[in-house]
Order: sequence, then structure tokens, then C-alpha cells
Amino acid sequence: MEAVATPKPKDAYRNYDAPARDTVREFYRLNHTHQTHDFAVAKKAEYLRFDRREMTWWEALDYLNTLVDDSDPDIALPQVDHLLQTAEAMRADGQPDWMVLTGFIHDLGKVLCLFGEPQWAVVGDTFPTGCPYSPKVVYSEFFAANPDMQRREFQTGTGVYSEGCGLSNVHMSWGHDEYLYHLTKDYLPQPAQYMIRFHSFYAWHREGAYAYLQDDTDRAMLPWVQKFNPYDLYSKNPDRPKLADLKPYYEDLMAKYLPATIKF
Repeated sequence: MEAVATPKPKDAYRNYDAPARDTVREFYRLNHTHQTHDFAVAKKAEYLRFDRREMTWWEALDYLNTLVDDSDPDIALPQVDHLLQTAEAMRADGQPDWMVLTGFIHDLGKVLCLFGEPQWAVVGDTFPTGCPYSPKVVYSEFFAANPDMQRREFQTGTGVYSEGCGLSNVHMSWGHDEYLYHLTKDYLPQPAQYMIRFHSFYAWHREGAYAYLQDDTDRAMLPWVQKFNPYDLYSKNPDRPKLADLKPYYEDLMAKYLPATIKF
């Protein structure tokens, strides 16, 4: 995909052995220590009431302009820049407009930080809770400090799940993916829902782990998530897009698919 090509070689992205930013290892130590099954279930109950505040999408995006993701080993630009780079790469490749919109909003769930959540409970790669941790999860060694490691029912066989139960029935580690999925699922086509909900689940869509949890729908949707991933990852570069020039297009695109305001 020429639109996402950059001078930086692709194998230089997601370099967790030598991340470009010194926040990354500490982020994952905290994330893997504190993201328990009970924590994920409790956060879904807390936040999926969507009773915090009502905002326009642009108000939420304006907040993201103040956030730099501590888990990202590749770049330290504000989030809106990353969203524009992702979406513009899709648009340049002629992807359908619903996918361009998905690229533009896919990290908007990071507004959870606005409500006082620490970044380890909002960003970073996601993983299933309530079942054995895969070594394919980045920095999996940090799971040794997670209390769920001591719960036999979580670390044996398929954990609390049955084989082929479907990812929709799995409690993923809590964060912006799950939150935004529930916020937008009534407005976007199913492939977009999967792109949003599982774009950070690298152990599944990139490494092939946790296949035992998949159902037929997951297998059918996996290629869409894999199609989304290069735009999300390889469009990152230090050149900041010009929001003022692009804003009218994205305002029209959001108006086509999304309500004017949303309860977060």
C-alpha cells in the first residue's frame, strides 16, 4: 500500500526490545499487573452506562489533541495527528468511506483518560482475561505479577470460556477499544465494529494466538481487522497533517454515519 509507505522500514515499528520512548516498558508492567478479569468486568459495568457527559465528536477529538499515548513505541505525536494519518492513508487508497471514518475515530475511546482513568486502563495492546495468558502478548513476562496468575480456574485449559465461544463473549482487558465499540456499534457496519473492538488485539490478528476462542463470525471478520492494521501502524510519521484543511471532509463524513452528539 503506497499510501502508508514511509522511509522507516516496517520491521522498525512495534520494536519492543528497544522502544523509542522510555514510557513503554513501565506502561506494560502496570497494564499486565493490574488488568485482571474482575477489573475488566467492573469497568464495563461502570462505563457502559454512558452517563459521564454528552459531547460532540469534535469535542472529544479536541481532548485527544492533549494526549500522547505512553504505550506507543513508535511516535509521540498527539492522537488527532495519528487518526488523521490513518484515515488519510485509507482515503488515498480508495477505501470505502465507512472505513475511512473508522480510521479517523478508532482511538477516540481514549477519552477515558478524561474521566480520570490511568493510561494502563485505556491504551496498549489488549488480551483476553479469564484464560491463560499467551506468550504472544507483548511483554508477557509482566503477567507474573497479575493476581489472576494465582487463580487456577483462569490458568487451566480455556479458562472460564468454552472453545469456540466467540470473541464477543470474551472479557478483553479494559480499554479504549471495547469502550468505543459499544459507543458506536449501532452506527457502523460489522467490519468497522471489529476494526474498532479488536485493532489492539495484536496477539490474535497478528500472531494467531487465542484461535481456540474464535467462532465463525470472528474468522470471517479477521481479514478486515488485518486489513485495517497496516493503516493504523505504518501511517505513523513525524509530519503533522493540517487539520484545518481536512476538517470539512471529516465533519461531513461523521454527519453521514454518526449522531451529532453522543453520551460518553
